[in-house]
Amino acid sequence: MPKPRKQLISLDATPYYHCTSRCVRRAFLCGSDAVTGKCFEHRRQWIEDRILALAKVFAIDVCAYAVMSNHHHLVLHINKSKALQWTNREVCERWHQLYKGTPLTQNYLKRNPLTDIELQVINERLDLWRIQLCNISWFMRALNEPIARMANAEDQCTGRFWEARFSSQALLDEKALAACMAYVDLNPVRAKMAETPENSNHTSIKSRICELKNNGDQPENLMPFVGNPREPMPNGLPFRLQDYIELVDWSGRILREGKRGAISTNLPPILDRLAIEPKHWLFMVTRFESQFKSLVGCAHRLKAAAKQLGYQRTPGLASCRAVLT
Repeated sequence: MPKPRKQLISLDATPYYHCTSRCVRRAFLCGSDAVTGKCFEHRRQWIEDRILALAKVFAIDVCAYAVMSNHHHLVLHINKSKALQWTNREVCERWHQLYKGTPLTQNYLKRNPLTDIELQVINERLDLWRIQLCNISWFMRALNEPIARMANAEDQCTGRFWEARFSSQALLDEKALAACMAYVDLNPVRAKMAETPENSNHTSIKSRICELKNNGDQPENLMPFVGNPREPMPNGLPFRLQDYIELVDWSGRILREGKRGAISTNLPPILDRLAIEPKHWLFMVTRFESQFKSLVGCAHRLKAAAKQLGYQRTPGLASCRAVLT
């Protein structure tokens, strides 16, 4: 039986989550339908644009994404401290970029005169919106609902577009985070939709590589790489960007050439830092969703998270212990 969302997402366990939404219909979310010949490829851009737009509004950082033919992947980071630093006006302005709000909040933004009681009601509403703007469920709702409406209008039909609420996996440590991000970025390569990571359209790895080549910088709408862990640690992914790109490229070449068992002697340094065996790494970046459950991390982090979330058993302990410990 599926667990309630509150038992899957908890900042006490980790701020990093892998989320996936899949299309319910036989017709493709994106790509071309071989039966009807109709092309839906333009919808891929809808989703990518929406993901990057929401990253500017929510206190949720996008670490990685990939838009596939009938589903999409996201690796998200809940940045609650960022939401707590916003003023009430900033919260209101951000929410109104997505929704109409209420007549009171509209007057608040227009700086119209308000009574003390009206201000109290507005403050209570803004407190709620602040929480929702760092909530993954609200992020996924703001992403998927408009896409479903646009697709239904284009297909001239009604009904559900996504098969269910999104699925999520909690990424409990650096090893799980790196493996999941690479798994997401390599999805088009594994699906033979692209030859190399830099040519895999509508993925975060291509966006990062293009920005690095063109401007020598990192994309504004993606969570930045800030280097290996240190004190004080700035907000960002705990890896070097060059190491990560090298790791994804190395993994992609092996997958593309059909040599999953062939290990190159020139291993990316990030594998040494994370103490991951190359054969275990290749196993993870090809089977991340199928082999790991709702919690992913080394054994002791897995047990601690399961206890915090009130699980009677520790899910996926054997798989995580085999490759992440």
